[in-house]
Amino acid sequence: MPTPLIFEPIVRNALLEDLGRAGDLTTDAIVPADTVATAVIAARKDGRVAGLEAALAAFRILDPSVEIGVEVPDGGDVRTGGTIATVRGKARALLTGERTALNLLGRLSGIATATRALVQAVEGTNARIVCTRKTTPGLRALEKHAVRLGGGANHRFGLDDAILIKDNHIAIAGGIRPAVERARAAVGHMVKIEVEVDTLPQLEELLSLKADAVLLDNMDPATLRRAVDMVAGRMITEASGNVTLQTVRPIAEAGVDMISVGWITHSAPNLDVGLDM
Repeated sequence: MPTPLIFEPIVRNALLEDLGRAGDLTTDAIVPADTVATAVIAARKDGRVAGLEAALAAFRILDPSVEIGVEVPDGGDVRTGGTIATVRGKARALLTGERTALNLLGRLSGIATATRALVQAVEGTNARIVCTRKTTPGLRALEKHAVRLGGGANHRFGLDDAILIKDNHIAIAGGIRPAVERARAAVGHMVKIEVEVDTLPQLEELLSLKADAVLLDNMDPATLRRAVDMVAGRMITEASGNVTLQTVRPIAEAGVDMISVGWITHSAPNLDVGLDM
């Protein structure tokens, strides 16, 4: 899990968004301040747990004395109806923090669950499932961690991780060669360069240049096989575009090293989780 230095500010901002200027009007009006309660966080569907520590931080922030018992930790699999964690503390804190905690847990567990399904679909091949920068603003570190908990790996965390020359960069630079040459001249030896290509002729041109990886964009499995043969291990090969549970296996069997999938972070369905008193 990312350090609390990363996820606690996210949780605090989410709580502030919910509490607004006047706090939890409903809970504060109905529940006496000294009431203590126990709650169970349970799964309504099968899935892989992710983001539990961030979710539980919502209760810890509201009630530092809260007692927590974890049944299924981050990275574990839970069945429908299974208990993920129990929380005992001030009833007001449990009720006020409920939605923030479940929003984070459901969102991140949904990403981990979707990633796990893709990873299982490519078992037996050399391909790894990786995420992209298509993440929820402000949640990237947590969402990329959820991908890892699902068995996937991370692409760039941001624009400062590595150089990825895409079609628009190539268009503005006037071609693949000037784009790559300018990039190589601008950065140090520790910075990797990846280039997106749409066609095999583009790949042929790239092979004469100093790039570390190639992004093979929207190619069918037959074309991907030809591309992998052309590269012959000289660069890391990454496939992207039109990746689904139905298409991911043929893409992997083409021999690529990585398969990048944007929807696992921008469109994965939330795992249905609930809190029961």
